[in-house]
Amino acid sequence: MKTKFLLLTLFTTIFIGCNSPKNNQFDKDMLLESIKILSHDSLEGRGFSKAGNYKAQKFIAKRFEEISLEKMFDDSYIQEFPYTFSGKRRLRMFPIAGIEKDAENISDTTVIGGNVIGKISGKIDKTIVITGHLDHLGVKNGEIYNGADDDASGTAALFAIASYFKKNKPKHTLVFAAVDAEEIGSLGADYFLKNYTDKQNIVLNINMDMIAHNDSLQLYASGLHHYPQLKEPLQNIESPITLLFGHDNPTDKSKDDWTFSSDHRIFHKEKIPFIYFGVEDHKDYHKATDTFENINQDFYVDAVKLIIKAIENYDSFLE
Repeated sequence: MKTKFLLLTLFTTIFIGCNSPKNNQFDKDMLLESIKILSHDSLEGRGFSKAGNYKAQKFIAKRFEEISLEKMFDDSYIQEFPYTFSGKRRLRMFPIAGIEKDAENISDTTVIGGNVIGKISGKIDKTIVITGHLDHLGVKNGEIYNGADDDASGTAALFAIASYFKKNKPKHTLVFAAVDAEEIGSLGADYFLKNYTDKQNIVLNINMDMIAHNDSLQLYASGLHHYPQLKEPLQNIESPITLLFGHDNPTDKSKDDWTFSSDHRIFHKEKIPFIYFGVEDHKDYHKATDTFENINQDFYVDAVKLIIKAIENYDSFLE
């Protein structure tokens, strides 16, 4: 019995060790500093095509350069794309004094958005794309919608995850994409995927949108209803956070269906499997109170650690 107990203890130790992130390789201060910067008033809510959004793009590109991620196009991390607003949508985005409804005679407006992309080349020719959206709602009625949780949290997490895998070489190529214009239809993710030259080798999208604010210490991994084969790598990850599954079944009326709620929908439409990490809506969702001061800092750090371990598990599982 004693021998069996020792073997069981050894097995348990190994199992837990294999499913716990390496805490000594995680920069908590950098993570929190980054989300604080991205949700600062000076970025004016990172509204699509606004000055604060362009500031955010430059900050993200600087972080990617500091981490030494590889560039993917024209010696730049920023992938610019045009988008044309017309009619009533043009007036909503770019109001004209004295004109509120009649958009028939208003000329179109073309703006430039920007995804920020970097990568770590792997050992095999398959790719995992990790996304978070850099934009938010900008300024509305004089109030800044800083979007700390939505989605400065997902964008800042890209830096921590990329730093981890620079030290722990992945098997898959990891593409880190801070995508623009999620709030108005996932325009950045759509442009990224349409112009990705090696789309057939993308085996998974990990999308992070709102991972920093939950008082119940609950994080959802959504997508398993569509891709049940992806469940195993998410099981038995040791964390103070409760990892829940769901919000992906259209027939489950007890929960909102998140299948098309964020940038992962672009990958899903292309039949690329996704796992979407996020929290349920909270009191500050899409409000001016979604600020750095109102996130749960310890929860956020633990959520990023959990996601790092999930990606590490998928890196081995999908090989």
